[in-house]
Amino acid sequence: MFPCLLASFSFALSFAISASAASTKHTFRSQTVADGSLAYVKNSGICETTSGVGQVSGYINLTKNASLWFWFFEARSSPDSAPLTLWLNGGPGCSALLGLFQEHGPCTVNADGKTTRLNPYSWNNSSNMIYIDQPFGAGFSTGSGVDDTDAAARTMWTAFQILFESDEFAAFRSRDLIFATESYGAHFGPVFITYFNEQNALIDNGSLAGHKVIFKSLMINDGKHDPIIQYQSLLDFVADAPGYGQLQTTSTINSMSAAWSGTAGCLSQLQGCYAGGKERTDDQICTAANQACMTGLFYPAIRGRDSDDLRQTSNTLSPFPPTYYKNFLGLLETREAIGAASKFDACSNSVQSAFNASGEFGRTALPPLAALANAKFPILIWVGDADIKANWVGVHRAMVSMSWYGNLTLNNTALTNWTIDGTVVAQVKSVDNFTFSRVFGAGHNLPAFVPKTALQFFTRVVQDVSGGESNGSRPGSQPSGKNEAILHRPHAFWSMASFLLLLMIF
Repeated sequence: MFPCLLASFSFALSFAISASAASTKHTFRSQTVADGSLAYVKNSGICETTSGVGQVSGYINLTKNASLWFWFFEARSSPDSAPLTLWLNGGPGCSALLGLFQEHGPCTVNADGKTTRLNPYSWNNSSNMIYIDQPFGAGFSTGSGVDDTDAAARTMWTAFQILFESDEFAAFRSRDLIFATESYGAHFGPVFITYFNEQNALIDNGSLAGHKVIFKSLMINDGKHDPIIQYQSLLDFVADAPGYGQLQTTSTINSMSAAWSGTAGCLSQLQGCYAGGKERTDDQICTAANQACMTGLFYPAIRGRDSDDLRQTSNTLSPFPPTYYKNFLGLLETREAIGAASKFDACSNSVQSAFNASGEFGRTALPPLAALANAKFPILIWVGDADIKANWVGVHRAMVSMSWYGNLTLNNTALTNWTIDGTVVAQVKSVDNFTFSRVFGAGHNLPAFVPKTALQFFTRVVQDVSGGESNGSRPGSQPSGKNEAILHRPHAFWSMASFLLLLMIF
C-alpha cells in the first residue's frame, strides 16, 4: 500500500534547492474572466521530492494588477481519484505557506533555511492539496482592495473559475473538494462555502455561466468564531486552563473582569457592534469594540506567554513552530524555481489593517456556520488545548451557543477519548455530521504540534468525503469508561474500519 510513499519515508533526507530538470513554465488565458490568466511552473523539484508526485506553483491573475499565489501538490497515492483540499491560513492576510511549511505540507525547512526535509505526515498522503495565499497582498499574492470576508469570497470564486477552466485543473471539476482552514479562517470557511453554493445554484438554474465548485466538508482548527463568547472565555481560561492551571495572577484576572463588564467595557461595546449586524455604517463601532477587548482582555491574558502556545513564554528565543521557511522563501533561487515573482509577506499588516477598519474583527462569524450545520453539512471543529488566543473552552462554548438544531445535544454529549498507541491524544464528540474535538498538546497551529494526530483526523475526513466505510465506532482503543462511549451518527466521524486503514499507513 502506498508504495512510493513507503519508499520515500523509509528514511528522511535533506534536499538542497535544485529546480527539477523537468520544471517548465506555462501560461493559460481565460476566455470567461476578463484579464484572467494563470502563470505557473510545473514540477519545480522544490519541497515535494517524492518520486512521481507532481506539483504546480504560480499565480492566478484576476486582473492586470492583482493575483493570488497558489501551490498545488498531487496526492502521494491515487492522485487521479483522491479529493482536492483547499488550505487557507487566517490572519487575515497570512500566507497559506505557513500551513504548508509549518503544519502539514510535503516538507519542512531545516534550520539552515536553505534545505528541506520530507514530511511523513503531509496531508498530501491522503489528498491532492492546493495552498492559496489570500486575499490580495498575502504571502506572494499581489494587489489590494479586499477588506472583508464577503469580498474575499467573491475573489476566491473567480480564482476557482480560472483554475477549473484551465486544462491543468479541469479534472477537479468533478472531484470531491474539502475546505480546510484555521484561526481567522473561521470567518472565511463558512462564508466562502455559502457564497459558492449560491453561485452553484445560479449555474444550475441557468442564471450564471461557469463551473460549479462544490465543497463536501469543512475543517476549522483553532477558529476565531465569535468575539463576545471567545473574549469572555479568556476570563475562565486564564483562571484555570484545563490541564494547565491558572495562567495569570488573580489581580490580572480581576482587572480583566472589570474590563469585560464595566461601563463602556468590552461586552457593552461588542453588543453595540452586534446590534448593527453587518452594516458598514457601524464599522468604527465594531473596530473600537474589538480594540477595547484586545486591550482589556487579550493582552493581559497572554502577558508573559506565547498566545499560540501557553507552554512557551513570550520571550522564548526559538519558539515553536520555527520560521525557517521565511529565509527559504526569501532566497532568489527558491522564488525562481517555483515561479514567484513578488516579495513574500508571511502576514500582511496592510491586509489586517483593512479588515480591522471594516469592523469585521468585532463581528460574529457564527450565523453562516450555523446555517451549514443546520443543513447537516459535514463540519469538523478541532482545537489545540494549549492555544490561548482561540482557546478550546471558548470555541466549544461558541459551538453549543450558536443557533443550530444540535446545540443542546452537543452540549449534553460527553467528550470521548481517542488514543494512539495507548496514549489519549484527543477527545471528540459528534452530532450527526458535526464534530468537535479538543486535541491535547497542540497550540494554535494545531497540525504543527501533533502532526501524526492531525494526519489521522484529516484522513478520516477524506475517507468520509470519499464514501469510505463507517460502522459508527470510535477508533484507537477499547472503551475504558463512560466517557468513551460509541458515537452514533449516520456517517460517524470515527470508524474502526478507517482506523485499521490508518494503522496500515503508519
